[in-house]
Amino acid sequence: MGGPMNRPPRAVGPRAPERPSTSRFERLGRWSARHRWAVISAWTIVVLAAVPLALQTPQALRSGGFIRDDLESARAKALLEDEIGVPQAALAVVFHADGARAGEPAFEVAVATAMAAVPDAPYVTGVLSHALSRRQVSADGRTAYDIVTLDLPADDSPLALPGIRAALVDVSAMGVDVGLAGGPAFYGDVQEVSEADLRRSELISLPLAALALLLVFGSVIAAGLPLAVGGAAVVVALATIFLVANTIPMSIFVLNLATLLGLGLGVDYSLLMTSRFREELAERAWRPEAVEDAVGATLRTAGRAVFFSGLTVLLGLLGLVLFEFMILRSVGIAGAVVVGLAVLAALTLLPALLAVVGVRLDALRVRRVRALPTDDGPWARLAGWVMRRPVAVLLPTLAVLMLLGSPFAHVRFNAPDARILPENVPSRAAFDRLVAEFGPGPFAQIVLAIRTDGAVVEPDNLAALFDYSRRLGADPRIERVDSLVDLDPRLTVEQYALLYGAGGAPPDRFAVEALAATTDRDLTMFSITAPYGPNEEAALQLVRDLRDAGGPLAPPAGMTILVGGGAADVEDVVSGIAADFPRTAAFIVVTTFLVLLLLLRSAVLPLKALAMNTLSIAASFGALVWIFQDGNLSALLGTRPLGFVETTQPVILFCVLFGLSMDYEVFLLTRMREAWDRDRDNRAAVAHGLERSGRIVTSAALIVVVVAGSFAFADIVLIKALGLGIAIAVALDATVVRALLVPATMRLVGDWNWWLPRWLERRLPALEEREAQA
Repeated sequence: MGGPMNRPPRAVGPRAPERPSTSRFERLGRWSARHRWAVISAWTIVVLAAVPLALQTPQALRSGGFIRDDLESARAKALLEDEIGVPQAALAVVFHADGARAGEPAFEVAVATAMAAVPDAPYVTGVLSHALSRRQVSADGRTAYDIVTLDLPADDSPLALPGIRAALVDVSAMGVDVGLAGGPAFYGDVQEVSEADLRRSELISLPLAALALLLVFGSVIAAGLPLAVGGAAVVVALATIFLVANTIPMSIFVLNLATLLGLGLGVDYSLLMTSRFREELAERAWRPEAVEDAVGATLRTAGRAVFFSGLTVLLGLLGLVLFEFMILRSVGIAGAVVVGLAVLAALTLLPALLAVVGVRLDALRVRRVRALPTDDGPWARLAGWVMRRPVAVLLPTLAVLMLLGSPFAHVRFNAPDARILPENVPSRAAFDRLVAEFGPGPFAQIVLAIRTDGAVVEPDNLAALFDYSRRLGADPRIERVDSLVDLDPRLTVEQYALLYGAGGAPPDRFAVEALAATTDRDLTMFSITAPYGPNEEAALQLVRDLRDAGGPLAPPAGMTILVGGGAADVEDVVSGIAADFPRTAAFIVVTTFLVLLLLLRSAVLPLKALAMNTLSIAASFGALVWIFQDGNLSALLGTRPLGFVETTQPVILFCVLFGLSMDYEVFLLTRMREAWDRDRDNRAAVAHGLERSGRIVTSAALIVVVVAGSFAFADIVLIKALGLGIAIAVALDATVVRALLVPATMRLVGDWNWWLPRWLERRLPALEEREAQA
């Protein structure tokens, strides 16, 4: 078994110079340069047509998307809606007065004035007044709420807000403040605040990105090209997302991520290619007649790297499409659209622009930047320093990254609630007032959909349900049970049977109304109030206990239940995402490995790249827990500790960061591969690759850090955390990982870095030849 397959590649002398084949990338570059004005005109037409659609994108996107129809809590909700007619969504109109109290004329007249036109507003099906339920009035009487039921699915419920807000009358002059709380108001404010966050991030990131590009290139013209290409990609991507969102549901959260990825990657790819174009022009002595050759060479090298780099990012984002949750699936679709367009713009529009600019690339210079890096520059010296002491660099660097990632060991996943919004947002302020006065329980009820054997009102079923309700009520975690057998604690099971017409007795009118609201034939609803919010562990454990068929809270024999409500939604979402994630992670890891294997023609480098990615992502996850769950830096960021990490965030970060981090790995390793193919010297290849790409990789990462970091100023905690998570991971990846870990591991592995099984080595060159002959 000791054949050549088990030996590292021999470090032979330099290869004889060969006439380079013309690859499809080079032909694309030459074609774009030759037809530059046609390409630029086509892109201009597309961008101008996209602008009006892009401006409408926020209105086409939806809030919510954190639930899945096949989850138990969703099935319970759908069953109760379809068979009993439980409202699909509801809104709380909150009243507060510092002077008058509920029940007093001044308070009630103001409320009646405010609510007079609300029942006639679009999508409103009814209003449950606080005057009919003492539970909707606070202990001191100064706060009360009415419940407005809506004929809309939960994710579409914000559509009712404009009509309700128009119908509500401002009665602050009468001494009563009015606010809106609940899911529809929360989702509506999320949409409005997301748009404001996007505008703020653009105002911050665009000038900073322009400044960074100016420092990198030293000229206004060279700095302007990546911004133009990135901007074109973002506009067309947003327009495409608008069209997609009119076909399938798309989450409002894609708005921020699409801009972040489109601008970040569009600028990144253009930065890499513009930098390579400067090198190619410098090697051709900046001759005007060599511009087309320089564009072709740029596409053959940097263009190929951009294509495969974009492919790795695309694969990471497509992993999100494997989830059934709308928010994750839509982020994956939107991200794939954005990345695809960023690559397309970099491979077509940018070569055309470079051909137009040509040797005037460095016009309007503000500082001199060397076009051709030397082989003994600062990055090469850094690589040499690391490779002389690889173990001494590797071990402490690994320790630092593992320390940064260690907080993730005590992560607690949960679903978002009103706390992701700032405290001054109206729905958050109204919700905080309700929780302060009534506790979280009434607004996070657990709902049981109970199916009986035969009609619910049959004496045997009523008796079993009566006993079940008392068993539930005896649990110390449960404050109250509302059901058809809980109208009055003084009633016995026999009296309930009489109320519902057993033995031919006429049914009680009040009981008939209660029956219609909770029961239909063999299906009935129990509503459980506990003193917990839906995100609290005690509430989640209660859901688990209710679902435990062998536990003390199991339903009576012959009956089945589905558990729904706030805590059940959280439990199901967290479990559902955890169950789907391994499949997505496996898809991303395997496909990324195959792409890198094809690009780098090495079986070892892809494995090392996957390991490096994992380290930087783990460090980012640790920072996420340390900041947002544990509450460190809360004062600086203007947030309060959530006590948890929102469940979708690590998933989105993993898929986005796996591709983004691989971006820089591809940029770096392709330059190393070029040097290895030329000289067959591992140490020289590492130094050459880092010198030629280190400055560009760091600059490209700086752009992404600036764009992502600008979302740290977002008001929505989820957007703030996503931006910071990406910024931290990319900063670590482009500095600590690429500058220290990569050279250290490349030195330790030596020539084995370039090892490829012989049978595979015979196949991969054939693929390259096909590309050259295509």
